Parts: sequence; C-alpha cells; structure tokens
Amino acid sequence: MHGTSVSGKIIDGKAFAEGLRGRIALEVADLKARHGFVPGLAVVLVGEDPASQVYVRNKAKQTVETGMASFEHKLSRETGQAELLRLVEQLNADPQVNGILVQLPLPRQIDPQAVLDAIDPAKDVDGFHVVNAGRLATGGKALVPCTPLGCLMLLKDRLGELSGKRAIVLGRSNIVGKPMAQLLLGESCTVTIAHSRTRDLPGECRRAEIVVAAVGKPEMVRGDWIQPGATVIDVGINRIERDGKAKLVGDVAYDEAVEVAGAITPVPGGVGPMTIACLLQNTLTAARRQRGLAA
Repeated sequence: MHGTSVSGKIIDGKAFAEGLRGRIALEVADLKARHGFVPGLAVVLVGEDPASQVYVRNKAKQTVETGMASFEHKLSRETGQAELLRLVEQLNADPQVNGILVQLPLPRQIDPQAVLDAIDPAKDVDGFHVVNAGRLATGGKALVPCTPLGCLMLLKDRLGELSGKRAIVLGRSNIVGKPMAQLLLGESCTVTIAHSRTRDLPGECRRAEIVVAAVGKPEMVRGDWIQPGATVIDVGINRIERDGKAKLVGDVAYDEAVEVAGAITPVPGGVGPMTIACLLQNTLTAARRQRGLAA
C-alpha cells in the first residue's frame, strides 16, 4: 500500500466523541457557575426492548457524566398513546427539562408520528419534529438529528472547509439521509442523494469526494465504488454472522474501501459514539436557547 498508513486514514469517532463530551462538561459547569442552572434531558422508554434499554442506560450515564440532569421515564409495554402524550405534555411544561427524547421503536398501539409531533420543537433534541426539519431545510436555527450532526462534525474535523466538494448521501430517511444532505448543502457542497432506485449507484459514488452511507445494507458499498482519496462516513450498523461468529459491520465493505479512501470511519467506533455525544450537545444548545443565551 502506498501513501497514508491505514491507521492514519481511520476517523476515530470514539476519541472525537470523548473530546466533545469533555467540552460539553466544561460548558455545563460554566452555565451552572454563571447562570445557576443545569441543563436537563428527559428520556422516555416504553416497553423492554433490550437494545433500547442498553441505549437508554448509556444516554443516562453520559448525561450525568457531563454534569447534566437526567430524567428517566420507563413505561410498561401496555402503555396507551393518550398516557404517553400526557407525559410528553408534562415534560414540555417542566422548566427543568430542556430536552425530551422518546426512544423508538414504540409498541404497536402507539403512533410514533403523533408522539414526535407532540414534543415542543424547542425541546426536540432528536431533531425529528417537522418544525426543526423545516428550519433545517430553510437554513434557520434548527435542532438537528444527532447522527447527521455527528457525521458533519467528523467531516469538518478531517477535511476543514467542505465548500464546493462533491458529496453523495446514500439513503433518504428522515433520520439520517435527508438531514445529512441539508447539512452538506449548508456547507456549500454539491450534493447527490442516492437510494435503492438510483441508476448506476457505483458510478454515482465514484464521482463523490465525500460518501455518506446510510442504507442499512451490510457492506453494500464496495471498494471499487470509492474515488481514490475520498472521505467515507459509514452510518450503517448491521449484525451479521461470519465464520459462525456474530459481527458488526457497516454499509461499506471496510477492508476494500480502506485501501482506496483518503479517510474512513470504522464500524464500530466511528459514527456510533458520536450519536449520544451530539444528543448531549443538542440538549446544551436547547437549554441555552430556552434561556435566551446565544447558541
């Protein structure tokens, strides 16, 4: 292999997220000292989904580690929609709660859209409310979904100025694909959004200097789809079995892509750790805006 060593190409999301949490903790301490208040994040979990339980536990732990207040609400799987909406109303009205996150997926009897719509947009730290999506699309002050926000931070940290670069976003979900494209447009990239119906997907990818893969298909993006020197952000987290062992892989065939790319996020340890760190960043941003402090 020529040029950059493999280790020099790896974008370490874990280390970046740790640094980000450190900066958030300093800001939280500063808010407490100067303004006498502590940002608070409320996380609502309905049911006993094991993956969600682990995720919620990690969120609460990291919230407390940065000096913020954590409010956990665990409801039974039988909880009705009306009861959940009442809780959201209470949290909207609670001045100690600056951010509200309702963990998805929700049980069948609850319409997730109705719940997301009920959250006060100023407290919508997931960035899923239609008001925040609209603000992002029109260049306003939005709370931005955590995963694309984390991807953008990693890109800017590695590349600096993104203006004028050709970027492709694979996937058009409201959670990652669409907001990611909006963020890249906001940085003056030339953005292509590709998806399962795109003709000649490999050819489209090869034109891009920045590739963000968020399709949820294990190792779909091959090494020969990547322009030499391109920066690859792999959002996928797919559990597969290989040689009789369970393994986590991304949407990009990492071993192939790392040979060609200029920089790449590994799975695990790339985008994943950024998501909770950005949730904490959003909670801090929301708290500052609610208090009329610039953010």
